[in-house]
Amino acid sequence: MAVEEIHAEMVSSVWKVLVAPGAQVAAGDTLVILESMKMEIPVLTERAGVVGELHVVEGEVLQEGDLIATVVPG
Repeated sequence: MAVEEIHAEMVSSVWKVLVAPGAQVAAGDTLVILESMKMEIPVLTERAGVVGELHVVEGEVLQEGDLIATVVPG
């Protein structure tokens, strides 16, 4: 199984980080919550695994396509 890369879908800021590298996650778990135009946008993983790398910190401004996190099988 391949590593899942999770990217920002729009310009937004990182409101809350809910996981850390090494955390076990299930499919559909929320990894971070982004904020854009006063709306909270949960960022979910599509598959179960372990958070490999987290590329964002709270307060950071993201551009569309920026890498947020990777999830590795396991």
